[in-house]
Amino acid sequence: MKKIFALLMGLTVIASAFTACEEKNNSSESSDTQSNSVVSEADDDEDYTTGDASLDNIRNQDEIGENELLVLSFGTSFNDNRRLTIGAIEDSLDKAFPDYSVRRGFTANIVIDHVNRRDGFLIDDVEAALNRAESNGVKTLVVQPTHLMNGFEYNDLIKEVGNHADSFDKVVFGEPLLTSDEDFKRVEQAIVDWTKEYDDGKTAICFMGHGTEAESNKVYQKMQDLLTADGHTNYYVGTVEAAPTLEDVIAAVKKGNYERVVLEPLMVVAGDHAHNDMAGDEEDSWKSAFEAEGYKVECLLRGLGENEAIRQIYIDHVQAAIDSMSE
Repeated sequence: MKKIFALLMGLTVIASAFTACEEKNNSSESSDTQSNSVVSEADDDEDYTTGDASLDNIRNQDEIGENELLVLSFGTSFNDNRRLTIGAIEDSLDKAFPDYSVRRGFTANIVIDHVNRRDGFLIDDVEAALNRAESNGVKTLVVQPTHLMNGFEYNDLIKEVGNHADSFDKVVFGEPLLTSDEDFKRVEQAIVDWTKEYDDGKTAICFMGHGTEAESNKVYQKMQDLLTADGHTNYYVGTVEAAPTLEDVIAAVKKGNYERVVLEPLMVVAGDHAHNDMAGDEEDSWKSAFEAEGYKVECLLRGLGENEAIRQIYIDHVQAAIDSMSE
């Protein structure tokens, strides 16, 4: 117990270095992820199709064994994209760590409830996932968040898992996607490689992050500065909820001589924000705003979890967490 508690407290110190760093359901890293507008995901009167939920492995099976890799995500009710992003990350981790049973937990109960009500599939929330691990006799628990950054929600996860620490022999956490300087460089390279077919000198490539009022919002400007410094001057990063704003991004793009704008979410999933705030037909969407400025706009509705290089970063973070148990 003392060893576990020390591990968790050490991680809390690391995470708290990013104090106020994440969304508290909607003002963080948002996994990258969804948040306030997730309420619209929970609308029973959906007028769009998000795919077949039965194709997604919700990973709430028992018979876990002694070693579990619990992958915690904010979540999305967009079925196809959930499978292609969060599901793909989980599948990659499952393949990379055959000695561990990979299980899923979502932090957004509004998403869990909506998927269950609409599709009849119940995804574990964090508490249910931890209770499942306990009842299955898990001894070594590795927790890997898919969140974009460290911050409020990450700290909350550490505390919640800490409440169950006595049930396990060992507990360790993997780091979120954008933690070290190396992580930033790897993510930069991944998104540049992913969009190189659009990099024709006439196109502004704009990534839409979630944004937060917390200090952690600085990750978006850091990514922008890195892209610019490395010569990717037609790449732009903005946010839905904070700065850089859509207006900031439009002003920057207008300084260039572009004919086309490509929009893509800087989020693990392409859910409600991507489909509505970015690619929606409403006049306040990013797509509509750029079209109003006279640009041809193409929207790429794909989340970072679909990118193999991004998934490799999560694999490396899990490996680092596992390695830390033998130090």
